[in-house]
Amino acid sequence: MKEFWTSLASLMGVFAFFQSLLHAVFPPELRFAAVKLFYRLFNYFSSYCYFDITEIDGVNTNELYNAVQLYLSSSASVAGSRLSLTRALNSSAFTFGLSNNDRLVDTFAGATAIWEHVVTQWQPQSFSWRPLPQEKRCFTLRIKKKDKPIVLQPYLDHIMATANDIRRRNQDRLLYTNSRGGALDVRGHPWESVPFKHPSTFETLAMEPERKEEIMTDLRDFADGKTFYQKTGRAWKRGYLLYGPPGTGKSSMIAAMANYLGYDIYDLELTEVHTNSELRKLLMKTTPKSIIVIEDIDCSINLTNRNNGSRKKALPSQPTFPDRCLELGGMAGSDESTKSITLSGLLNFTDGLWSCCGSERIFVFTTNHIEKLDPALVRSGRMDMHIFMSYCSFPALKILLQNYLDFVEGDGNADEGRLLRALEEAVGFAQMTPADVSEVLIKNRRKEKGGAMAELLEVLRGQAEKRKAGGGQSNEEVEEEEQEKRALESPKEGSEAGEDCNAEVVKD
Repeated sequence: MKEFWTSLASLMGVFAFFQSLLHAVFPPELRFAAVKLFYRLFNYFSSYCYFDITEIDGVNTNELYNAVQLYLSSSASVAGSRLSLTRALNSSAFTFGLSNNDRLVDTFAGATAIWEHVVTQWQPQSFSWRPLPQEKRCFTLRIKKKDKPIVLQPYLDHIMATANDIRRRNQDRLLYTNSRGGALDVRGHPWESVPFKHPSTFETLAMEPERKEEIMTDLRDFADGKTFYQKTGRAWKRGYLLYGPPGTGKSSMIAAMANYLGYDIYDLELTEVHTNSELRKLLMKTTPKSIIVIEDIDCSINLTNRNNGSRKKALPSQPTFPDRCLELGGMAGSDESTKSITLSGLLNFTDGLWSCCGSERIFVFTTNHIEKLDPALVRSGRMDMHIFMSYCSFPALKILLQNYLDFVEGDGNADEGRLLRALEEAVGFAQMTPADVSEVLIKNRRKEKGGAMAELLEVLRGQAEKRKAGGGQSNEEVEEEEQEKRALESPKEGSEAGEDCNAEVVKD
C-alpha cells in the first residue's frame, strides 16, 4: 500500500512538471489558438451542427429559451428520467423541465433534433444591486447539417407557436371591462380585469347539436385561418351577432366560445364611452386572441336611425326633451360628433382601418330585437354569422335534462321514456326559454328523475295552455319588462341623463 501512494505521488509530480513546462513553452495565446483550431476541425468533419439558446441574452431574458422550455415540457413529462417542476404566475398547470445535462430527442418534418439542457455554475465578478442568478442555463440543439437549411427556421417558428398556445391554455383567462368614464388604471390601461371562471361549454349549451357543430367548425376555421386571411388580404377578425328573446343563452354562448378557443373576453360598456376617440383607444388596448363583446347593442346608445339630419330639419327649432336626449347620447353638449358615439364610429370600430390594429379577434354583438339595428351594422364583414337563439327545443331540452338530472335517453325505465315523449310534444307549444326550463329543473333536482320530469311536464303544459288561451305575455309586454329592468339597474345614470337634458333645454 505504501508503494502505491509513493507511485501516485511521483506521477502527480511528473504531471505538475509537464504542466508547468507546457505553460512556459506555450503561451496562453498559442494554447487558445490550438483549442480553436481543434474545434474547427471537429466541426468540419462532424455531421452535426450545434446551437446554444441561453436563458439570459446580455441583461434581457431570452424569449426563445422560455419557449423551448414550454415546448419540451409535454415530451419531457413522458421521456425524461429526472425532471424539474415549475408553475408560472397566473398559470393553471405545472410545467415539466429537463434537469442538468438531460437529453431529449424530438422529430420535425422527418428530421431528428436532440436537445440537451446544460447548467453551469458561475460566480459574479462584481457587486450589483440587482440579484443575478448563480447558474447559467442554456439549451443546446443538435441537428444534422444537411437538415439545417430546410428544418431550422420552420422548426423554431413551430416551437414559438406551440409555446404560445401552451402558455395561453395554461394561463387563467380574464374578463375585462372598460373603466368608468374612460379612466386609466395605475398602469395606464383603460381596461379592468378579473379571472374568467364561467363553466359554460358547447357540451352543456342548450342548443341543437347540428347548430353547435356548425358554430364550432366556424370558430376552428377562424382560429386556424391565419394563412388564409393573409392570402386573401382580409383582417384576421370575425363578427357574430347573437339575437333572440331574453333567457335563450346568449351570454352562455359567449362564455362557451371563450372556453372553446381559450380567448379572453372584453365586455365593452358603450354607456361609459363618451367619444369615438375613446372607442378607438379601447380597441387599441385589446390583445390578440380575444372576444370583444357588446351586449344589448340596441339598448346601449341610439344607433338605429342614420337619417337624423333630415329628421331634425323637419322638426321645430326647439327639439323636444326625448329627442334631445337621444341626439346627445345621454350627455350635455351641443356638438354631437365630439360629445357622443356615432354610428360611423362604431362601424369603424368593427370594420374600419382601426379594427386591423391587432389580429385574431372576434366581435360579438347581442340583441333581443334584431329589427331595431341598422342594416349597415349587421352586414357581412361586420357581423359575418347571425346566430338565432330560440326558445327551448326538444334537442336542447334533452341536454338540459342530462345537465341537471343526469338523464340519458334510452337508459331510463319505461315511465321515464313516456315522460320524455310527452315532453317532446309539450315543449314546442310552451315556447319557454332554456333559462326558464333550467329554473324548473334546478328547483326539482333533488327529486327522482321521473318526478322532476313530471314537474317540468306540468309547467310546460300550463305554459302551453296560457299561450293557447291568449294569457301569455305579448312581445310588447316583454319589451316593457326589459325597459323597466334596465331602468332599475341604472337609475342613477338615467337621472343624470335627464338632468343634463333638462339643463340643456333651459339653456336653449
